[in-house]
Amino acid sequence: MAVSFKQLAFMTSLLAIGGGLWLGGNALLTQQARVKSSPSNPQSVSQGNNPIASSADVATQPNFIAAAAEKVGPAVVRIDAARQVNSEVPDALQNPLFRRFFGDQMPEPSDRVERGTGSGFILTADGRVITNAHVVEGASEVEVTLKDGRTLIGKVVGLDPVTDVAAIQINAQQLPSVTLGDSSQLIPGQWAIAIGNPLGLDNTVTAGIISAIGRSSREVGVPDKRVNFIQTDAAINPGNSGGPLLNEQGEVIGINTAIRADAQGLGFAIPIATAKRVAEQLFSQGKAEHPFLGIQMVDLSPTVREAINADGKSNLKVTRDRGVLIQGVATGSPAEKGGLRAGDIIQKINNQPVSTAAEVQALVENSRIGETLPVEVSRNDRTQTLQVRPGAYPGQP
Repeated sequence: MAVSFKQLAFMTSLLAIGGGLWLGGNALLTQQARVKSSPSNPQSVSQGNNPIASSADVATQPNFIAAAAEKVGPAVVRIDAARQVNSEVPDALQNPLFRRFFGDQMPEPSDRVERGTGSGFILTADGRVITNAHVVEGASEVEVTLKDGRTLIGKVVGLDPVTDVAAIQINAQQLPSVTLGDSSQLIPGQWAIAIGNPLGLDNTVTAGIISAIGRSSREVGVPDKRVNFIQTDAAINPGNSGGPLLNEQGEVIGINTAIRADAQGLGFAIPIATAKRVAEQLFSQGKAEHPFLGIQMVDLSPTVREAINADGKSNLKVTRDRGVLIQGVATGSPAEKGGLRAGDIIQKINNQPVSTAAEVQALVENSRIGETLPVEVSRNDRTQTLQVRPGAYPGQP
């Protein structure tokens, strides 16, 4: 069938609108050329208003993901840890009847070595490495394998189960190190690149986007932690734990942590701002301090207000639909000593307005143990400011 020039032009327009699948290889080259002309990839070849990339250009000039991986890869390490675990004889086999029947064949309690593998990255050229606390838990020394094949012994100088951050020192100089980014400026939709050793597969790179920020420990399902996590759809599997999460410039914005076995398609990372602050304390004093008030909080909403007022056991009557309600105060806690009560609605921490429990936790975390922290609350529709001195988080030495 003959096709007129107008029909051909119309079909061409449709194909162009259809995108890369219709245009095939040429569209792929054009997309990669545009990536190169972006701020993170200023190198480009242009003809007129459209950047053009030849197949040779694509083959020799990596995209920004490859460039980030090449930049950071040498500073990403594999961490192999071993710890002694006591194997107890099952209670059912402790029955004397089994002992008489099996005699010398009865199993005895014994110690066994449990081994695990994770990832980490080098902070400084003199051998400071950080990873997840759960990667090195129970081990005083670990094997640290660099990308160039060297294996060095690392000393675990401190770990912090509260944030799942650990600090390791290896005896070496002039090591490759990472560049840290600013995790406080992240927004959903930005690129996210993960590097690590998932499932024992060294130097694996995965990529996606930042799906969400500020995911509370409660939302993620680890209420014993004090972290507002970065959520990403970049694949994070066992073995990725402790490795870096990067932005498109190859800067570290978080520490990957495989904390949810059921989180298919979702991964989580500790913001680098939190990790850096904790790591500095671990390297300098072997432990991290976490200020603690001792309150149970909930974000108010019309539904939450109605549920609390309908609960005859709480003895609380809430008149507001927004804010951070103190539901309970621990006996003997800094909050109780400072005058906070159940039913108070927190409005400001250290003169900064708050609207969620996560914001309260973040501001308390940034305070200092033993120093006065102003807490403004609404009590019986009257505003007052209480001076509270945070204590050490329970369980800390």
